[in-house]
Amino acid sequence: LLLSQFDPDNTGYISTEKFRSLLQRHGSELDPHKLEVLLALADSNSEGRICYQDFVNLMSNKRSNSFRQAILQGNRRLCSKALLEETGLSLSQRLIRHVAYETLPREIDRKWYYDSYTCCPPPWFMITITIVAFFLYNGVVLDRFVLQVSHPLYLKNALLYHPQLRAQAWRYLTYIFMHAGIEHLGLNVVLQLLVGIPLEMVHGAARISFVYVAGVVAGSLAVSVADMRAPVVGSSGGVYALVSAHLANIVMNWSGMKCQFKLLRMAVALICMSFEFGRAVWLRFHPSAYPPCPHPSFMAHLGGVMVGITLGVIILRNYEQRLQDQTLWWIFLSIYIIFVLFAIFWNIFAYSLLDLKLPPPP
Repeated sequence: LLLSQFDPDNTGYISTEKFRSLLQRHGSELDPHKLEVLLALADSNSEGRICYQDFVNLMSNKRSNSFRQAILQGNRRLCSKALLEETGLSLSQRLIRHVAYETLPREIDRKWYYDSYTCCPPPWFMITITIVAFFLYNGVVLDRFVLQVSHPLYLKNALLYHPQLRAQAWRYLTYIFMHAGIEHLGLNVVLQLLVGIPLEMVHGAARISFVYVAGVVAGSLAVSVADMRAPVVGSSGGVYALVSAHLANIVMNWSGMKCQFKLLRMAVALICMSFEFGRAVWLRFHPSAYPPCPHPSFMAHLGGVMVGITLGVIILRNYEQRLQDQTLWWIFLSIYIIFVLFAIFWNIFAYSLLDLKLPPPP
């Protein structure tokens, strides 16, 4: 089927009438199940046009099974009306529909997600990392729920990143278990749960954990390159990677995002991020409680944002698509790997070559 012949303006769409005429003309050449799925695509479209990428997805079996199940279920087919107009839904179904509208810009993706989501597995990564990072370690091991930077134990632990102990590679990850005060902890918890859990429900633990961990590593490495004398605490690198990727996708797909209060939601997220980042900048240049060691660096926030608007945008934009087929994915992944390798060599050689006076080890 040469859809390009019916799209002379190269818009990526053809009308549903032309699409049905193609199916009638070439339907005998298709597998019956494929034909059934393509007819469901035409019937489920309320905008009067078909996206070429949707056609490719269905022909490549990316969404065939869920559409076929919706047809066979009988009690709930993919009808022409928008998902938002469906009535008589249970509380859990309304929650899934809300998540779909909060994160996905296209109606066909929202319907497919709504039809196929089973909450198995649940969004375990965000919940687990929150419990372990913010409550289990600080509450059980240290016998306090927030480890303040003014506390004597601030530097005397094996988790935070310290420039003198940068050879201990686990610190580039485990610094997320420490926080510089209750406001630092609280804002990260709110952003991580409110943004991270819906994203994981839609995109899965593998993709979201990759973005999160990539932001965490980029954050500590950015500090080791750009703020070489400072320690690092907090999970802002991972949180900012998720939030910035999500906000960037909302901006890029503004017309397709049908969620209510999207402008207010973006404003609240940006205000919270700006407040937390401003607090980190102020704390970094505030006189240290433990001279000569400075307060934690704010560069981890910027490292997380850079991961979010590069790798994160690609991962969240290509919903249920094969990343290995995406050119931009490989470009941004290569850039990220080059940065990591550069930072590793920088940590090995630059500190001695620059002859920096680092704060003493804790």
